[in-house]
Amino acid sequence: MMDKILLAGFGGQGVMFVGKILTYAGMLDGREVCWIPSYGPEMRGGTANCSVLVADEEIHSPVIEYADFAIVLNQPSYDKFLPRVKPGGVLVANSSIISTAEKRDDIEVIAVPAGDMANELGNVSLANMVCLGALLPKLTMVDMASVEKAVSAVVGKKKPELYELNLAAVRKGLGQ
Repeated sequence: MMDKILLAGFGGQGVMFVGKILTYAGMLDGREVCWIPSYGPEMRGGTANCSVLVADEEIHSPVIEYADFAIVLNQPSYDKFLPRVKPGGVLVANSSIISTAEKRDDIEVIAVPAGDMANELGNVSLANMVCLGALLPKLTMVDMASVEKAVSAVVGKKKPELYELNLAAVRKGLGQ
C-alpha cells in the first residue's frame, strides 16, 4: 500500500514543511518514504511544490504522475494540480484564497477556509497545517499519532513554542 501525495503553493506558505512532516511521520512509523521538493525561481512568493510517497513496501520510483492525494494552498496550484489527482483521489484546497468553481466529478475536493482558520489561531502561516489536518482522515499510511511524533522531531527541539501551535492547527483541520 502506498500514499502518493502532491503539495503545492507559493514559496513561504509551508509547502515543504508539510512535506517534511508527512515524510517524517511515515519514517518514524517504519515505513518507506520519499520526499521530492521543487522550487520555482524565487523561494518566497514563487511557486513551490513537493511530492511525498509513504509506503509499506519498497518505493521503486519517486515520480508521481497521478497522485492519490493533494493539498493546494493557492489558485495557480489548484489550477495546475487538479488534473494530476487520479480518479477517486482527494484534493484539499485552501478556500480562503482559492476558488474551487472548477471541479471534477471523479475526485473529492475538500474546500477548507484554512487561512481564516489559521487566523483564528493567531497565525495565518498555519494554513498549511490546517489543510494537513483536513487531509489526515483520508490518508492510509499516516495518522495523527505519527504526525504528532513528526512535529515533535521537526519542530519540538528547534522551536518548542511552535510545537503545540502546529498541532492545534492540525486538530482544527481535523475538526472542520
